Amino acid sequence: MGKKDIQAHEFLANNARFADLCNYFLFDGREIIAPDELKEQDTTEIFSAFGISKKELHLQKWRDLLKHVVVKSTNHCTYIIIGVENQSEIHYAMPIKNMIYDAINYGRQTKEAAKMHKKKKDTKNNAEFLTGFTKEDKLTPVITLTVYWGCEEWDAPRSLHEMLRISDESVLQYVSDYKLNLIAPCEISDFSKFNTSLGPVLQLLRVANDEDAMGNLITTNLAFRELENEAVETINVFAGLNIQPDEEKEVTDMCKAWDDHYRSGVQNGIQQGIQRGIQQGIQQGEHAKRIEAIENMISLGLTKEKILTKYSEEEYEEAEKAMLVET
Repeated sequence: MGKKDIQAHEFLANNARFADLCNYFLFDGREIIAPDELKEQDTTEIFSAFGISKKELHLQKWRDLLKHVVVKSTNHCTYIIIGVENQSEIHYAMPIKNMIYDAINYGRQTKEAAKMHKKKKDTKNNAEFLTGFTKEDKLTPVITLTVYWGCEEWDAPRSLHEMLRISDESVLQYVSDYKLNLIAPCEISDFSKFNTSLGPVLQLLRVANDEDAMGNLITTNLAFRELENEAVETINVFAGLNIQPDEEKEVTDMCKAWDDHYRSGVQNGIQQGIQRGIQQGIQQGEHAKRIEAIENMISLGLTKEKILTKYSEEEYEEAEKAMLVET
């Protein structure tokens, strides 16, 4: 895993932020999923089946994050498995990637049901015995969310149908579609629907290509006055900043840190300008000395061929022109 993948994983592994992400996308910001109702799941997706030669075939994939949750409502509880895939770059086959993850999970659920029935020996007929799945068995829904951490527009397919070579509706109606559940900063219009530091992070990434817009957001949005250090580190990684978190506290005043960052940038710019000026002056002085040396050699009667053994053709021509001007 790269630095961006690790940072995104660690940031969203936090149950409060994970629940916040799910509530934003699935319930329009309503706090339906509580952080303490999330249970970690093994992110390794494995499915095995017997092939034509009766050899067991294995398919194994690793998700970024996978959690089990109970969604409670007035009349009932719904069990859901929610996976999150982090993307620091645009992925042009993301619907397929997520579809495979979900299919493997459903396949694993059916195999677990078959093992249970085999152990209990409670199948009622031949069909149930052969499939290992009974008429009463139900699967736990799997929802995969894709979080895109870039600030550019997501121009990749958002469904399986968009990836197909055909567009004939008479055929497409028989091809099962699979849509991408995408969360991208540039597509979010209301960041007030977030209740954790995830909101300010995504809001800043939305304007990460515009330093003036970033500065305006940080200095006017109160959420950045006390931003969790983990959020600051995430911003640094994905927005390319170098804001130092307040190591004495768990939160950082991004407004002050931004001002320090800006002042440091101005000072560095001044110093770099001074250094460039000094260097240019040195180079100009050295160049003038070389031209003067060529003029002296010409005045002493040295041939052009002799002079070009030490100096360039351009320098020789510049010296000749300078001597003509002087005369």
